[in-house]
Amino acid sequence: MSGGEARWQPDVTVAALVADGGRLLCVEESIGEGLVLNQPAGHLEPDEGLVEAAVRETLEETGWTVRATHFVGAYQWTAPGGRHFLRFAFAAQPLAHDPQRPLDAGIQRALWLTPAELLAARARHRSPLVWRAAADYLAGRRYPLDLAARLP
Repeated sequence: MSGGEARWQPDVTVAALVADGGRLLCVEESIGEGLVLNQPAGHLEPDEGLVEAAVRETLEETGWTVRATHFVGAYQWTAPGGRHFLRFAFAAQPLAHDPQRPLDAGIQRALWLTPAELLAARARHRSPLVWRAAADYLAGRRYPLDLAARLP
């Protein structure tokens, strides 16, 4: 690559798969195309580890404090229009909820959906990554968190 060429770099995102009582924690968010469903998810911030980012995004988007328990998977997707995403998904355990905490801009509400409800709403998923990560989680895919470790 010559010095004048732009460097390709995918958007690195994280997502949390939080389950309780047979339901998965989701968010309904407003984007240009309307209201969509997603896991609590967002972009990795500079100088932040993947696990910490997933815990932070969950709190910011849902008001839930969680503890990451496992790495579920890494997923690569190219959105229509050519934007590239690399998503790291983590299983997490809900610890406490602050219903008074303001949610991130664009987040309309947090909600708990059964897997069947989430699948039935597939047309409203923010991306195909939503169901793919959920399906892997529901299939029992769990790996040690140190597979996504941040090195000093």
